[in-house]
Amino acid sequence: MSYKDQIDLQKLPRHIAVIMDGNGRWAKGKGKLRVFGHHNGVLSVRDVVEGAGELGVEYLTLYTFSSENWNRPSFEVNAIMELLISTINKEINKLMQNNVRLNAIGDMQQLPGKCFRELNNAIIKTSTNTGLVLTLALSYSSRREMVHAAKELATKVQSGELQPEDIDEQMFEDNLYTHGMPNPELLIRTSGEYRISNYLLWQIAYAELYFTDKLWPDFRREDLFEAILDYQKRERRFGLTSEQVN
Repeated sequence: MSYKDQIDLQKLPRHIAVIMDGNGRWAKGKGKLRVFGHHNGVLSVRDVVEGAGELGVEYLTLYTFSSENWNRPSFEVNAIMELLISTINKEINKLMQNNVRLNAIGDMQQLPGKCFRELNNAIIKTSTNTGLVLTLALSYSSRREMVHAAKELATKVQSGELQPEDIDEQMFEDNLYTHGMPNPELLIRTSGEYRISNYLLWQIAYAELYFTDKLWPDFRREDLFEAILDYQKRERRFGLTSEQVN
């Protein structure tokens, strides 16, 4: 029986976040350059997006490129940026057909001009779609995101628009890149690493963490379904006791 057939569609996580790790090791294992892994990782993205849409997941956020990734060899960085542009152009019609709305978070100003323009055009073109919201975390750093939120609130305090004692968790959250989105209930990381890697640190405070040894290019929708099924078997207590939850 497929994992999909065992999933309770009434208990889906509204928001799933994914750390897509292992492209380089996958390519190295095949005697190829790291870029080969990134190209094959696109196939996994396509399949997982379609799988999430099939189930009715509302939000899917993919850790596509971190702020720290700019420090990788320029050849790899340039190849990833070119791959991003070509993938957006190839997949835009598919996104429209599947009613997927594209979104992006991170420091977009760091992206190469052409990459930024193509991404922005795709976001605008899909903006009226009402299905899955697919968010790409690009040039993203959770620590920088929180510093940005703190600066936004500090500016409002300085201008007299806000009093320090009025600042609460919700107000801070409203100034994050992800404002308007529910926090992820499920975080998936591939490749067997057990790290969060500066990803959605505020937002995943109560997320269920799921780690798999599969490298990202081998990850498919059935693996996504398995992760969701595992999530549904867990007891989510949010600081309460089991008796209180039940």
